[in-house]
Amino acid sequence: MVANASEYLSDYLTIALPKGKLFEPSAKLLAEAGLAADNLSDSSRKLVITNERDKVRFIISKTADVPTYVEYGAADIGVIGKDVLMESGQDVYELLDLGFGRCHLMMAVPKDKKREKLSDYANTRVATKFPHIAEKFFARNGMQMEYIKLNGSIELGPIVGLSESIVDIVETGTTLRENNLEEIVPIMNATARLIANRVSFRLKFERIHKLMTDIEAILKKRH
Repeated sequence: MVANASEYLSDYLTIALPKGKLFEPSAKLLAEAGLAADNLSDSSRKLVITNERDKVRFIISKTADVPTYVEYGAADIGVIGKDVLMESGQDVYELLDLGFGRCHLMMAVPKDKKREKLSDYANTRVATKFPHIAEKFFARNGMQMEYIKLNGSIELGPIVGLSESIVDIVETGTTLRENNLEEIVPIMNATARLIANRVSFRLKFERIHKLMTDIEAILKKRH
């Protein structure tokens, strides 16, 4: 039974898409490249949507889980932000920078508690969804920090005294301003990336390579 299922899926290209802000541009780009499915929506109750005619399956997943589905072969390819990809540390191929979902990771502190230099924050607590990226950044700057992992409303950390600073993603800066926080140092820029499972990339090379070529042509036309 498992062999039959495996043989059945080998005919399909399985794509993991993240719920949230990257879903719509990802689905639109893939549709332009000829990969679509009826009722493909991140609000769908169905978490796996299949287009039998074109032999493509879409897995609709929480953002942080996309690299895991791809690394372990549950999905052949996926779309994910560079920030999430780096934080996950999953062993996948990064194929293309898709250019959308642009944002940057930065360190911010309360405006009234700014210190003179970055090193003045050494040995303090930082609240973040990205402890691995943050740790590498501070280590490069010769700083030891205490990392407090939060999954939402990172800005609350300094407000309620949980941390002295935050490391988080910023798009417009509105949330920072509304919470009286100020960016003090950028850490990295991030955009959406197309990633692939290492084995799938070999076994389904022709199909994945064609998709990459088609997407590159679409992105080139857009610019």
